[in-house]
Amino acid sequence: MQDVNSRILFDRIDETLAILHINSRKSFHGQLGHARYVNVSTLMPDVPDIPRPSVLWKRLSAERKLLAADAFWQDENAAAEQAEAVVMIAQRIKFRTRSVQTLPRDKKARHLVNLGAVSEMVAARLLVAYHLHHQRGMMGAFLDALGITHENGLIADEEMQPPSAERLREAARAIGTAHPAEDVALYLSTLMWQDPETWAGLSELPELAQHA
Repeated sequence: MQDVNSRILFDRIDETLAILHINSRKSFHGQLGHARYVNVSTLMPDVPDIPRPSVLWKRLSAERKLLAADAFWQDENAAAEQAEAVVMIAQRIKFRTRSVQTLPRDKKARHLVNLGAVSEMVAARLLVAYHLHHQRGMMGAFLDALGITHENGLIADEEMQPPSAERLREAARAIGTAHPAEDVALYLSTLMWQDPETWAGLSELPELAQHA
């Protein structure tokens, strides 16, 4: 799986390290592409009332959580988040961390889902892993509707300008007709907490209602 960095979830430009700050002005669609870890700021000034990654994670269906958790353990560049998850799982099931590390991926995925609450960093990585592993089609369709050049859902233009509110409404409507409402709401909500300035036009859309 391609790694993620902190600016736009689907940018293909490689970076060795990235920090995801919810209160930064960098877009989710372009910097969550290549990072060693994802760090989420605890402060969110001037950010609309969009749930944090940990809240979005809690609201996911059991099926989507399991898909995200499985993708999470396949992410070769998520060592920091995986290490944190291993410790949490070990504490919960009273195993040694080494024993948890050697568990089959499907068992680790189920244990991670059963934790319930996770940190913002782990939740952010889970959401990114889910999108990169399972939602490339929706990502690409959204960008196509916006007229933004991409490679399999990864934005090619590092200097992308904020789309207009009308274009965003049209793009959200386009993916809403072809994809489950829960996935559309999760995707748009994630864009919003990543970069409320670039994606401000999404804030009033009905497609966000499920995660608002």
